[in-house]
Amino acid sequence: MSFDIALSGIQSINQQLTTSSNNIANAGTYGFRSSRANFSSMYAGDRATGVEIGSTTQSMSVNGGVLNTGRTLDAAIDGRGYFVSRDAQNTLSYSRVGIFSASSSGYLTDSNGKLVQGFAAVPGSTTLGTMGDLKIPTGQIAAKASTELTYTANISADWSVKTVAFDKNDMTTYNNAKVSVLYDALGTKHTLSQYFVKTAPNEITVNYTLDDQPVTSTPSTKIVFENGQLKTINGAGPTNPPGTPVPSDYQPVYANIAISSPIAGAAPLAFGINYNSTTQYAGEATTSTNKADGYASGTYTGVELADDGSIVAKYTNGETQSVGTIALANFADEGALKAVNDTSWIASTGSGAPLYERPGVGMAGKLATSSLEQSNVDITTELVGLMTSQRNYQANSKVLSTENAMLQSLMQAL
Repeated sequence: MSFDIALSGIQSINQQLTTSSNNIANAGTYGFRSSRANFSSMYAGDRATGVEIGSTTQSMSVNGGVLNTGRTLDAAIDGRGYFVSRDAQNTLSYSRVGIFSASSSGYLTDSNGKLVQGFAAVPGSTTLGTMGDLKIPTGQIAAKASTELTYTANISADWSVKTVAFDKNDMTTYNNAKVSVLYDALGTKHTLSQYFVKTAPNEITVNYTLDDQPVTSTPSTKIVFENGQLKTINGAGPTNPPGTPVPSDYQPVYANIAISSPIAGAAPLAFGINYNSTTQYAGEATTSTNKADGYASGTYTGVELADDGSIVAKYTNGETQSVGTIALANFADEGALKAVNDTSWIASTGSGAPLYERPGVGMAGKLATSSLEQSNVDITTELVGLMTSQRNYQANSKVLSTENAMLQSLMQAL
């Protein structure tokens, strides 16, 4: 019986050494979770018969360190959750390894070539779409006509009043001029020039030209200030919000100045100018915002991952588009996940069904982009475990050699 007990000890220690060796070998594997072999006693009735490895436990809840890689499609999860991928057999697997790539077929894939799962983007909305493969549009992005120009500035109260008729070719007839860039439906660039003329102490008249030609639909705008703040535009005051009372942080909203101009070969260029937050204080005239929406067509140049999990496609015209959001999965008992390799798992009956959410929402952890999670193996602990296993191995070997010596002595005595 002593032979069998000592033999079971050696066999169990060998299994424990296999687990420890695998941990040490994967100390540099991204997203690896260390395992621990759990010993169990064996009994036949009330008599001890040895030892065995009753189970192997992975440390799923212990995160590894975060390594900055500088690669825009790398991501580490800060907290709970697993990236979700689908293979060719439609099996969903879960991993902590956030090494992603844009495949030649136009989909986001993980380091094993599986299709990364996420929520599709809904154009013009922040609502998440259905969950599935994340497709990346790699073609041309269509041009978008400008519909609004936001212009915010401080129009200097120190300007002198102009008493002569405005002439865009005579700089002495206006106080300042600014140029803004607009785009028509074909993506052709146009320049809107604004000529600011101080016509009274608190009154500014803005004259417009588009591509150096007078704008006939709205040739000018009259802006009136009071105590440095915007009072009226073309005689109209701010639009109050519906309902009462008015919030203390409410900012008055003035109607846009509508401008429309015919464009050869394209739809008329119709846009509004938003002068909200423009002021008139003494000192230098400054412009803080001079930007129109709209853009020319562009060609896909690449994709990157944002901190909120959004997949952002980039184009040659400088525009970016969110094409989807990576999904993270959480489980009621992540320790019951079934390992399919050292860094991927699949759901089991014990783990429960996955709960999907975008990063940073609910139980899902936040993303650390341009980073990867390292292995959670503690080399010091593993080496101490190896030394303990060595002593246990030697003790069991000593039992075998002692038992063998006793049998030899017994046989010689017969």
